[in-house]
Amino acid sequence: MGQATEVKLYTREGAYIPRVAAVHDLCGYGKCSLGVAIPVLSAAGCDVCPVPTGLFSSHTAFPGWYMHDTTEILPDYLNAWKGIDVEIDAVYSGFLGAPEQVDIIRGIYETYPNALRVVDPVMADHGKVYPTYTPELCQAMADLAADADILTPNLTEAAIILGEPIGDAWGGVNISDGEAKRLVDALLEKGAKNVILKGIQRGDGLIRNFVAGRDFEMFEASNEFVPYMLHGTGDLYCSALLAAVMAGRTMAEAVRFAGDLTHDAMLVSAQQPAFKDRGVSFEPLLGRVSALLA
Repeated sequence: MGQATEVKLYTREGAYIPRVAAVHDLCGYGKCSLGVAIPVLSAAGCDVCPVPTGLFSSHTAFPGWYMHDTTEILPDYLNAWKGIDVEIDAVYSGFLGAPEQVDIIRGIYETYPNALRVVDPVMADHGKVYPTYTPELCQAMADLAADADILTPNLTEAAIILGEPIGDAWGGVNISDGEAKRLVDALLEKGAKNVILKGIQRGDGLIRNFVAGRDFEMFEASNEFVPYMLHGTGDLYCSALLAAVMAGRTMAEAVRFAGDLTHDAMLVSAQQPAFKDRGVSFEPLLGRVSALLA
């Protein structure tokens, strides 16, 4: 095997602007999903083509949130792209609204067979499944994970993908290097080509991500642990990772860039009013994303 410092999943050529189909929900308030992916990837010089999987009034931690499932409109939406010769260089999926949307994503893969496949399996955290996710949708997301060129689960999502217990049997966020390797290897064996297992905490002031691919051995990328949770940090991490990949950076560079940007955005967020509800504030840092092209 080689080193992650040598592995590039996309080669940026000249003045070409790559197109990314961003298959996420659109959230009106609480900064996540398309509200993160569009500005971050755009700052990296990508043409972001949204495929909205649902419309939310806010993220689901707020009371009285409203969701509109867009599944019925997506086939016509995407068929219209075929009629105007849309070309896609990467398909980046996150939160999904229904199991049928996995088949729709597979249809996008078939239409654009050379596009990079990035799956952020947004469905659970800390041993709990998100309120809109049914067992059928979790299983469909687990199946989609096997098709990923880049897969970015947290520990709960990794367990769901692998059919391992969560809930009352949840083991928490403190796992050993050996257990992390077991999970990452199992996800690679299931079909993903590159895996970033996110969010391991050991009470030592660090948060760790474990990274491995079919072409390189597992390594750890860590950042200072910030002692509060913010909505949208997972979306920011994966969007920043893909931004670096589409800028032609190596996997090692992309992972470290995403971790550093997310950490620093959490510090910026703490300066905002009601920041724990408002979501991650990354806007002042978008210049660092644009600098990926320098």
